[in-house]
Amino acid sequence: MTYGLRQAGINVIAGVDFDKDAKETYEYNNPGSIFIQTDIKNLDKDYFERHFNIQKNDDKLIFAGCSPCQFYSIINSDKDKSKQSKNLLMDFARFVDYYKPGYILVENVPGILTHKESVLPSFLNKLKSIGYNNIIYEIVDMSYHKIPQSRKRFSLIVTRLENINIHLPIPEKKSMVLKEAIGQNNGFPKVNAGHKDLSDFNHSVAGLSNKSLQRMKKTRHDGGSRLDWANDKELQLQCFIGKDDSFKDTYGRMWWNKPAPTITTKFFSISNGRFGHPDEDRAISIREGATIQTFPKDYVFKTNSMATAAKLIGNAVPPEYAKRLGRVINNNQ
Repeated sequence: MTYGLRQAGINVIAGVDFDKDAKETYEYNNPGSIFIQTDIKNLDKDYFERHFNIQKNDDKLIFAGCSPCQFYSIINSDKDKSKQSKNLLMDFARFVDYYKPGYILVENVPGILTHKESVLPSFLNKLKSIGYNNIIYEIVDMSYHKIPQSRKRFSLIVTRLENINIHLPIPEKKSMVLKEAIGQNNGFPKVNAGHKDLSDFNHSVAGLSNKSLQRMKKTRHDGGSRLDWANDKELQLQCFIGKDDSFKDTYGRMWWNKPAPTITTKFFSISNGRFGHPDEDRAISIREGATIQTFPKDYVFKTNSMATAAKLIGNAVPPEYAKRLGRVINNNQ
Protein backbone atom coordinates (compact mmCIF):
# COMPACT_ATOMS: atom_id res chain seq x y z
CA MET A 1 0.00 0.00 0.00
CA THR A 2 2.78 2.43 0.93
CA TYR A 3 4.78 1.84 -2.25
CA GLY A 4 1.74 2.24 -4.51
CA LEU A 5 0.51 5.40 -2.81
CA ARG A 6 3.99 6.90 -3.10
CA GLN A 7 3.97 6.04 -6.82
CA ALA A 8 0.77 8.10 -7.05
CA GLY A 9 2.62 11.10 -5.61
CA ILE A 10 1.34 10.77 -2.05
CA ASN A 11 3.73 11.41 0.84
CA VAL A 12 3.42 8.38 3.13
CA ILE A 13 4.65 9.47 6.53
CA ALA A 14 4.57 6.13 8.33
CA GLY A 15 3.21 2.61 8.43
CA VAL A 16 2.30 0.49 11.47
CA ASP A 17 2.80 -3.27 11.59
CA PHE A 18 3.96 -5.67 14.27
CA ASP A 19 5.73 -7.98 11.79
CA LYS A 20 9.44 -7.44 12.43
CA ASP A 21 10.27 -9.20 9.15
CA ALA A 22 8.69 -6.34 7.20
CA LYS A 23 10.64 -3.44 8.70
CA GLU A 24 13.89 -3.52 6.72
CA THR A 25 12.18 -4.22 3.39
CA TYR A 26 9.61 -1.46 4.01
CA GLU A 27 12.12 1.25 4.89
CA TYR A 28 14.64 0.25 2.19
CA ASN A 29 12.06 0.52 -0.61
CA ASN A 30 10.20 3.50 0.82
CA PRO A 31 12.93 5.91 1.97
CA GLY A 32 11.54 8.57 4.25
CA SER A 33 8.49 6.54 5.27
CA ILE A 34 8.90 5.28 8.85
CA PHE A 35 8.05 1.71 9.87
CA ILE A 36 6.49 1.64 13.34
CA GLN A 37 6.90 -1.91 14.58
CA THR A 38 4.22 -2.39 17.19
CA ASP A 39 0.79 -3.88 17.84
CA ILE A 40 -1.70 -1.13 16.98
CA LYS A 41 -3.77 -2.20 19.99
CA ASN A 42 -0.96 -0.88 22.20
CA LEU A 43 -0.51 2.42 20.33
CA ASP A 44 -1.78 5.59 21.98
CA LYS A 45 -4.18 7.66 19.86
CA ASP A 46 -1.98 10.75 20.10
CA TYR A 47 1.17 8.89 18.98
CA PHE A 48 1.22 10.43 15.50
CA GLU A 49 0.45 13.84 16.90
CA ARG A 50 3.38 13.66 19.31
CA HIS A 51 5.93 11.98 17.02
CA PHE A 52 5.02 13.31 13.56
CA ASN A 53 3.10 16.48 14.34
CA ILE A 54 0.03 15.09 12.55
CA GLN A 55 -2.84 17.56 12.80
CA LYS A 56 -6.46 16.68 13.43
CA ASN A 57 -9.13 17.40 10.79
CA ASP A 58 -6.58 17.71 7.96
CA ASP A 59 -8.54 17.44 4.70
CA LYS A 60 -5.48 16.08 2.87
CA LEU A 61 -4.63 13.43 5.46
CA ILE A 62 -5.19 9.79 4.39
CA PHE A 63 -5.46 6.79 6.71
CA ALA A 64 -5.15 3.33 5.13
CA GLY A 65 -6.19 0.25 7.10
CA CYS A 66 -5.17 -3.15 5.74
CA SER A 67 -5.71 -5.42 8.71
CA PRO A 68 -4.89 -9.17 8.64
CA CYS A 69 -7.68 -11.03 6.91
CA GLN A 70 -7.16 -14.72 7.75
CA PHE A 71 -10.32 -14.95 9.85
CA TYR A 72 -12.51 -13.93 6.89
CA SER A 73 -10.58 -15.90 4.27
CA ILE A 74 -11.99 -18.94 2.46
CA ILE A 75 -8.53 -20.53 2.72
CA ASN A 76 -8.38 -23.16 5.45
CA SER A 77 -6.43 -21.74 8.38
CA ASP A 78 -6.44 -21.73 12.17
CA LYS A 79 -9.45 -19.49 12.87
CA ASP A 80 -8.84 -19.54 16.64
CA LYS A 81 -5.46 -17.92 16.08
CA SER A 82 -6.83 -15.41 13.56
CA LYS A 83 -9.66 -14.36 15.90
CA GLN A 84 -7.09 -12.19 17.65
CA SER A 85 -6.91 -9.92 14.61
CA LYS A 86 -10.47 -10.07 13.24
CA ASN A 87 -11.52 -6.83 14.96
CA LEU A 88 -8.43 -4.76 14.14
CA LEU A 89 -10.54 -2.42 12.00
CA MET A 90 -12.06 -1.11 15.24
CA ASP A 91 -8.56 -0.35 16.57
CA PHE A 92 -7.96 1.49 13.30
CA ALA A 93 -11.24 3.35 13.90
CA ARG A 94 -9.85 4.73 17.20
CA PHE A 95 -7.30 6.70 15.22
CA VAL A 96 -9.84 7.76 12.58
CA ASP A 97 -12.06 9.13 15.35
CA TYR A 98 -9.17 11.02 16.96
CA TYR A 99 -7.63 12.58 13.84
CA LYS A 100 -10.61 12.66 11.45
CA PRO A 101 -8.52 12.46 8.25
CA GLY A 102 -9.92 13.67 4.96
CA TYR A 103 -9.80 10.19 3.41
CA ILE A 104 -9.84 6.57 4.55
CA LEU A 105 -8.80 3.51 2.53
CA VAL A 106 -9.43 -0.12 3.51
CA GLU A 107 -8.44 -3.31 1.68
CA ASN A 108 -9.41 -6.81 2.80
CA VAL A 109 -10.68 -10.19 1.60
CA PRO A 110 -14.25 -10.44 0.22
CA GLY A 111 -15.29 -12.44 3.30
CA ILE A 112 -15.27 -9.29 5.43
CA LEU A 113 -18.42 -8.29 3.52
CA THR A 114 -20.24 -11.61 3.95
CA HIS A 115 -18.94 -13.30 7.12
CA LYS A 116 -21.59 -13.50 9.86
CA GLU A 117 -19.05 -12.40 12.47
CA SER A 118 -17.60 -9.58 10.36
CA VAL A 119 -16.52 -6.39 12.10
CA LEU A 120 -17.38 -4.37 8.98
CA PRO A 121 -20.94 -3.28 10.00
CA SER A 122 -19.61 -1.96 13.31
CA PHE A 123 -16.78 -0.17 11.51
CA LEU A 124 -19.12 1.47 8.98
CA ASN A 125 -21.55 2.53 11.72
CA LYS A 126 -18.65 4.09 13.62
CA LEU A 127 -17.57 6.04 10.51
CA LYS A 128 -21.09 7.35 9.93
CA SER A 129 -21.45 8.37 13.57
CA ILE A 130 -18.41 10.65 13.36
CA GLY A 131 -19.35 12.35 10.11
CA TYR A 132 -18.15 10.09 7.29
CA ASN A 133 -21.16 9.84 5.01
CA ASN A 134 -19.43 9.48 1.64
CA ILE A 135 -18.63 5.76 1.66
CA ILE A 136 -17.92 3.63 -1.43
CA TYR A 137 -16.99 -0.06 -1.38
CA GLU A 138 -17.22 -3.17 -3.53
CA ILE A 139 -15.48 -6.44 -4.31
CA VAL A 140 -12.81 -5.66 -6.91
CA ASP A 141 -11.29 -8.14 -9.39
CA MET A 142 -7.66 -7.07 -9.45
CA SER A 143 -7.04 -8.69 -12.84
CA TYR A 144 -8.95 -5.76 -14.38
CA HIS A 145 -6.51 -3.30 -12.83
CA LYS A 146 -3.35 -4.48 -14.63
CA ILE A 147 -2.62 -7.13 -11.98
CA PRO A 148 -2.11 -10.52 -13.68
CA GLN A 149 -3.89 -12.69 -11.12
CA SER A 150 -7.41 -13.68 -10.09
CA ARG A 151 -7.33 -11.70 -6.86
CA LYS A 152 -10.67 -10.47 -5.59
CA ARG A 153 -10.57 -7.99 -2.73
CA PHE A 154 -12.92 -5.83 -0.70
CA SER A 155 -11.94 -2.24 -1.43
CA LEU A 156 -13.30 0.81 0.40
CA ILE A 157 -12.73 4.53 0.01
CA VAL A 158 -14.31 7.06 2.34
CA THR A 159 -14.22 10.83 2.75
CA ARG A 160 -15.86 13.26 5.15
CA LEU A 161 -15.43 16.04 2.58
CA GLU A 162 -18.55 17.30 0.84
CA ASN A 163 -19.00 17.77 -2.90
CA ILE A 164 -16.29 15.19 -3.60
CA ASN A 165 -16.98 12.59 -6.27
CA ILE A 166 -15.06 9.69 -4.82
CA HIS A 167 -15.09 6.36 -6.61
CA LEU A 168 -13.01 3.23 -6.77
CA PRO A 169 -10.43 2.96 -9.57
CA ILE A 170 -12.01 2.45 -13.01
CA PRO A 171 -11.36 -1.12 -14.25
CA GLU A 172 -9.80 -1.92 -17.61
CA LYS A 173 -11.93 -3.54 -20.31
CA LYS A 174 -9.81 -6.71 -20.32
CA SER A 175 -8.15 -8.69 -17.56
CA MET A 176 -4.35 -8.98 -17.53
CA VAL A 177 -2.96 -12.48 -18.15
CA LEU A 178 0.20 -14.23 -16.99
CA LYS A 179 2.15 -14.06 -20.26
CA GLU A 180 2.10 -10.24 -20.01
CA ALA A 181 4.10 -10.40 -16.76
CA ILE A 182 6.52 -13.35 -16.61
CA GLY A 183 8.36 -15.69 -18.95
CA GLN A 184 11.61 -15.34 -20.90
CA ASN A 185 10.19 -12.47 -23.00
CA ASN A 186 9.70 -10.52 -19.78
CA GLY A 187 13.20 -11.01 -18.43
CA PHE A 188 12.85 -14.28 -16.51
CA PRO A 189 15.52 -16.78 -17.61
CA LYS A 190 14.78 -20.49 -17.46
CA VAL A 191 15.82 -22.02 -14.13
CA ASN A 192 15.45 -25.38 -12.41
CA ALA A 193 13.75 -26.30 -9.16
CA GLY A 194 16.06 -25.44 -6.28
CA HIS A 195 17.74 -22.57 -8.15
CA LYS A 196 19.22 -19.99 -5.77
CA ASP A 197 19.56 -16.41 -6.98
CA LEU A 198 21.71 -14.43 -4.53
CA SER A 199 21.22 -11.14 -6.38
CA ASP A 200 18.54 -8.60 -5.50
CA PHE A 201 16.50 -9.91 -8.43
CA ASN A 202 15.78 -13.01 -6.30
CA HIS A 203 14.70 -15.40 -9.06
CA SER A 204 15.01 -18.16 -6.44
CA VAL A 205 12.92 -21.31 -6.64
CA ALA A 206 12.02 -23.90 -4.01
CA GLY A 207 13.56 -27.33 -4.39
CA LEU A 208 11.55 -30.46 -5.22
CA SER A 209 11.91 -34.06 -4.13
CA ASN A 210 12.62 -36.54 -6.90
CA LYS A 211 9.04 -37.76 -6.77
CA SER A 212 7.56 -34.26 -6.93
CA LEU A 213 9.86 -33.47 -9.84
CA GLN A 214 8.48 -36.53 -11.63
CA ARG A 215 4.98 -35.29 -10.91
CA MET A 216 5.77 -31.93 -12.49
CA LYS A 217 7.23 -33.63 -15.55
CA LYS A 218 4.00 -35.56 -16.03
CA THR A 219 1.82 -32.48 -15.55
CA ARG A 220 0.77 -31.02 -18.89
CA HIS A 221 2.27 -27.66 -19.76
CA ASP A 222 0.07 -24.57 -19.65
CA GLY A 223 -2.63 -25.46 -17.15
CA GLY A 224 -2.11 -29.14 -16.40
CA SER A 225 -3.19 -30.54 -13.06
CA ARG A 226 -2.51 -33.44 -10.68
CA LEU A 227 -5.17 -35.40 -12.58
CA ASP A 228 -2.51 -35.91 -15.28
CA TRP A 229 -0.84 -38.46 -12.99
CA ALA A 230 -3.80 -39.54 -10.86
CA ASN A 231 -3.63 -43.10 -12.24
CA ASP A 232 0.12 -43.47 -11.71
CA LYS A 233 0.48 -45.57 -8.56
CA GLU A 234 4.04 -44.40 -8.09
CA LEU A 235 3.15 -40.70 -8.17
CA GLN A 236 -0.40 -40.44 -6.80
CA LEU A 237 -0.62 -39.27 -3.20
CA GLN A 238 -2.69 -41.34 -0.78
CA CYS A 239 -4.60 -38.26 0.38
CA PHE A 240 -5.91 -37.66 -3.15
CA ILE A 241 -7.14 -41.17 -3.97
CA GLY A 242 -10.85 -40.93 -4.76
CA LYS A 243 -10.77 -37.16 -4.31
CA ASP A 244 -10.31 -35.92 -7.85
CA ASP A 245 -12.75 -33.07 -7.23
CA SER A 246 -11.04 -31.81 -4.07
CA PHE A 247 -8.08 -29.43 -3.97
CA LYS A 248 -7.92 -29.58 -7.76
CA ASP A 249 -5.38 -26.78 -8.05
CA THR A 250 -2.79 -28.44 -5.83
CA TYR A 251 0.31 -29.42 -7.87
CA GLY A 252 -1.21 -27.68 -10.91
CA ARG A 253 0.44 -25.42 -13.47
CA MET A 254 -0.62 -21.86 -14.26
CA TRP A 255 -1.98 -20.89 -17.70
CA TRP A 256 -0.19 -18.37 -19.90
CA ASN A 257 -3.41 -16.88 -21.27
CA LYS A 258 -5.27 -16.54 -17.97
CA PRO A 259 -4.58 -14.51 -14.87
CA ALA A 260 -2.52 -16.38 -12.29
CA PRO A 261 -4.34 -17.69 -9.22
CA THR A 262 -4.29 -15.50 -6.11
CA ILE A 263 -0.72 -15.11 -4.88
CA THR A 264 -0.73 -16.34 -1.28
CA THR A 265 2.09 -16.47 1.26
CA LYS A 266 2.81 -20.05 0.08
CA PHE A 267 3.07 -19.37 -3.66
CA PHE A 268 6.58 -20.84 -3.85
CA SER A 269 5.25 -24.35 -3.12
CA ILE A 270 3.47 -26.53 -5.69
CA SER A 271 1.73 -28.44 -2.89
CA ASN A 272 -0.08 -25.29 -1.75
CA GLY A 273 -2.03 -24.45 -4.90
CA ARG A 274 -1.75 -23.95 -8.66
CA PHE A 275 1.70 -22.43 -8.36
CA GLY A 276 3.54 -24.52 -10.95
CA HIS A 277 5.24 -22.64 -13.79
CA PRO A 278 3.28 -23.08 -17.07
CA ASP A 279 6.23 -24.75 -18.84
CA GLU A 280 9.18 -25.28 -16.52
CA ASP A 281 9.21 -28.15 -14.01
CA ARG A 282 9.11 -26.04 -10.87
CA ALA A 283 7.04 -23.66 -8.79
CA ILE A 284 7.18 -19.99 -9.67
CA SER A 285 10.13 -18.07 -8.23
CA ILE A 286 10.10 -15.39 -5.56
CA ARG A 287 10.57 -12.67 -8.19
CA GLU A 288 7.86 -14.12 -10.43
CA GLY A 289 5.42 -14.04 -7.49
CA ALA A 290 6.43 -10.47 -6.70
CA THR A 291 5.94 -9.45 -10.35
CA ILE A 292 2.49 -11.06 -10.45
CA GLN A 293 1.73 -8.93 -7.38
CA THR A 294 3.00 -5.92 -9.43
CA PHE A 295 6.08 -5.17 -7.36
CA PRO A 296 8.64 -3.61 -9.74
CA LYS A 297 11.70 -5.69 -10.58
CA ASP A 298 13.99 -3.36 -8.62
CA TYR A 299 11.97 -3.75 -5.42
CA VAL A 300 14.32 -5.49 -2.97
CA PHE A 301 13.17 -8.03 -0.40
CA LYS A 302 15.68 -7.68 2.43
CA THR A 303 15.73 -11.26 3.63
CA ASN A 304 17.60 -14.46 2.82
CA SER A 305 14.54 -16.57 3.59
CA MET A 306 12.27 -17.60 0.73
CA ALA A 307 9.41 -18.16 3.16
CA THR A 308 9.78 -14.67 4.64
CA ALA A 309 9.95 -13.01 1.22
CA ALA A 310 6.88 -14.96 0.09
CA LYS A 311 5.01 -13.89 3.24
CA LEU A 312 5.76 -10.22 2.53
CA ILE A 313 4.68 -10.61 -1.09
CA GLY A 314 1.53 -12.66 -0.49
CA ASN A 315 0.26 -10.41 2.29
CA ALA A 316 0.73 -7.21 0.30
CA VAL A 317 -1.80 -4.98 -1.38
CA PRO A 318 -0.68 -5.06 -5.04
CA PRO A 319 1.24 -1.78 -5.54
CA GLU A 320 -0.48 -1.15 -8.89
CA TYR A 321 -3.89 -1.12 -7.22
CA ALA A 322 -2.66 1.08 -4.36
CA LYS A 323 -1.28 3.51 -6.95
CA ARG A 324 -4.69 3.66 -8.64
CA LEU A 325 -6.38 4.35 -5.30
CA GLY A 326 -3.89 7.15 -4.67
CA ARG A 327 -4.62 8.70 -8.04
CA VAL A 328 -8.36 8.72 -7.31
CA ILE A 329 -7.68 10.80 -4.19
CA ASN A 330 -5.15 13.06 -5.92
CA ASN A 331 -7.65 13.80 -8.67
CA ASN A 332 -10.07 15.10 -6.03
CA GLN A 333 -7.60 17.45 -4.33
